[in-house]
Amino acid sequence: MNMSEEAYPRRRAYGEDLRRLAVTAVLEEGMSLAAAGRRFGVSDMSVASWVKRWHERGHLRPDAKGGDRKSWRIEAERERIFRILERHPSITLRALRDRLAAEGAVFGASTVQRFLKRHGLRRERRLSGRLADLRRKRAAAGRPSS
Repeated sequence: MNMSEEAYPRRRAYGEDLRRLAVTAVLEEGMSLAAAGRRFGVSDMSVASWVKRWHERGHLRPDAKGGDRKSWRIEAERERIFRILERHPSITLRALRDRLAAEGAVFGASTVQRFLKRHGLRRERRLSGRLADLRRKRAAAGRPSS
């Protein structure tokens, strides 16, 4: 452990049980935020935020940490993206990003790339190779290429 880890220990989310005890002390026992914080070994600001969360949300669960919280933005444009890909099967990733931006849907190239990967459109250089492969497989299976 280095000096900064000692001075600033890693914070953990407090459990819902501790939060509930502190909020109950404030709301039902009339205890001040500072007194509740001292009793439960947390800051008065933590207690204040838990009381606020209780009033606003009706629960004391901590917010989720990490993970993807923005992919819904590009997923909302799914039909538009597939329409563009159908009309321009050899479009490059950056050209797709630029076309989306021209239509008011602004995303970074890496966001577009992750979207394509999620939907099985992994790219070498161009999407046309992958789309052509899909059409060939459908034709071989006796299905129309749509």
